[in-house]
Amino acid sequence: MALHTVFKSVFVRGFAPLMAASSLVLLASPALADWKKYESPRFELYSSGSDREAREMLIELEKFDYVLRLFMGQDVNSVPHRKLPIYLVSDSGLGTIWPGARDRIAGFYTSSDEDIFAVATRGENNHTLKHEYAHHFMMADLSYPYPSWFVEGFAEYYAPTEFRARDTRVGIPNQNRAMALSYLGWISMSELLSNRPMVKARNSDSYYPLAWLLTHWFMGDQTRRQQLAAYLQAIGSGTDSVTAFQNATGLTPTELRRTLRRYMNGRIPYVGLKTEYPVPSIEVTALPESADDLLLLGQRLKSGSTEENRQSTLEEIRRKAARYPDDILALLILAHAELHNARDPEKAAEVLDRLLALDPNHIEALQYMARAKMDLVDKAFEADDEATARRYRQEAQTALRTAYAADDANYATFLLMAENRRAEPNYPTANDLEILSLTYTLAPQLSEARFYYADALLRHERNAEAIAVIEPLVNNPHGENPAAKALLLQAKGLTEADAAAEEEALRQQAEVEEADSAEDGDPR
Repeated sequence: MALHTVFKSVFVRGFAPLMAASSLVLLASPALADWKKYESPRFELYSSGSDREAREMLIELEKFDYVLRLFMGQDVNSVPHRKLPIYLVSDSGLGTIWPGARDRIAGFYTSSDEDIFAVATRGENNHTLKHEYAHHFMMADLSYPYPSWFVEGFAEYYAPTEFRARDTRVGIPNQNRAMALSYLGWISMSELLSNRPMVKARNSDSYYPLAWLLTHWFMGDQTRRQQLAAYLQAIGSGTDSVTAFQNATGLTPTELRRTLRRYMNGRIPYVGLKTEYPVPSIEVTALPESADDLLLLGQRLKSGSTEENRQSTLEEIRRKAARYPDDILALLILAHAELHNARDPEKAAEVLDRLLALDPNHIEALQYMARAKMDLVDKAFEADDEATARRYRQEAQTALRTAYAADDANYATFLLMAENRRAEPNYPTANDLEILSLTYTLAPQLSEARFYYADALLRHERNAEAIAVIEPLVNNPHGENPAAKALLLQAKGLTEADAAAEEEALRQQAEVEEADSAEDGDPR
C-alpha cells in the first residue's frame, strides 16, 4: 500500500479569530486541588497534569472540530448546544473511573441520562479521542440514517488527522487496518453495505477494516465523493442499501470486492490541507481540594457500577466525602452514591438538602433530588399510597422547575421532566413532545433521548419523523439495540418476520457473491 498526498489550499478569512485569553477563577474553598477545568468554545477538559498538555489537547480538538465542519460543509464557527466534557487521566485514573477497563486502553466515550463525556489517557496521540469525537459530532451535526459501515468508516477516516506546522493531513491511511485486510477473510460486500451491523455474518472480523477502506475509496476521488452523496441520499429516501450503491456507482457487490482489492494494493491518498485556524479562548478554573479524592469516583458513578464493585465504591465515597463535610462537590458525589449505589433515595435527599442550603440553584443537585423523589414515588406506589406518591411527584416537578430556571438548556433536566410524566394517563401530550424534542436537540448522542422521542412521535402517528429519529440508533455499528429495532419496525409497519426475511435474503445474496468471488480465484 503506497501513500499518495493530495494538497488543498484553503485559507479561510471570513471570520475574526478569537483572541487568545486565559483567566484563572478561584472557588471560595480555601484549599484547591491539583485538578483544574480548562474550557474552550466546544470542550471542557478536566486535568491534574501539566497546564501545557491540557492546552495543547484543547487546541488540537478545536482544530479537529473545525476540520470536520469544513469537510462536511458545516459552519466552521458554529458551537454545539453543549460542550463535551473530557477527563485527561493517567492509567490509574482511567481505572478509577472504569475499574473493569482493559489494560492500556487509550480512553473511552460514554453517554447516559446523567452525563455525556469522554476519558483520555495522558501521553497518547489522541487517535481514540478523535475517533470517538467524530462519532459524537456525526450524531449531533450530521444526524441521518447512515448505514453502519459509514458511521464507523467516517470516524476511522478522520481520526488519524495530523496537525503539522505547515499543513494538516486528513485521511491518513491506517496501516493496521490495511494489514488486517491482507490476511483476514472478507465479509461479503452485501452484508458490509447493509444498513445494520451483521454481527453473525461470516468473516465479521473484517467489518471495521472494510468500513475504513470503503470510506477511503469514496473519499479519495471527487467523482466517488459525489457518488457517495447520491448513495447516502438514496438510503435516506428509503432505498435498499445494496440497490442504492449499485445505482450510485454502477458496481455490483462482486465488482466492488474486486475494486476494493485493487484499491488496497494501490496508492491510497490522503488530503494535505493548508488553512488558518482561529485561536480558541481557554478559561481555567481551579477545582476544590475534594476533587483530588472524589472527582473521578463521581464519573465512575455516571459510567455505571457492576454489582461486584457497587458496595465498595459506595464505602470509598462515604469515607472520602466525610473529609469534606461542607464541600459542595463532596456532597454531590456522596448524594449520587447514596441514590444509585445504596439505592436509598431518602438518604440521598437528606444529603442534597444540605447541599442545596449552600447552593439553592445547583443544577446537578436539583436533578438528583428530582430522581430521588421519583424513586420515592415508585416506593409509594408499591405500598399503595397514592397520596404520598402524588406529593413526591410534585416535589420532583418543583426541583426540575428550579433546575430549568437556573439553566434552560440542560438535557438531563428535560429528560427527567419527560420521565416524571411517562406514567400519567394522558402522556404524551403536545407539551411532552416539545420537551422530548428539546432533549433530543440538546443530546442527540443519547439513546434514551432518541428512543423516548421516537416513541412519543409514534404515539401521535408521526411515523416518518419517528423513523428519522430512531434509525441512526438502530444503525449504530457498536451493537444491536433490540428495543430501538422493535420501535423502528413498528414505525415502518413491519414485523419481526419481515425483518428476519430481509436478513435471510441478505445471507443468500452474500452466498451468491462469495461463489462469484471463488470463481475469480478469490477464496475469501
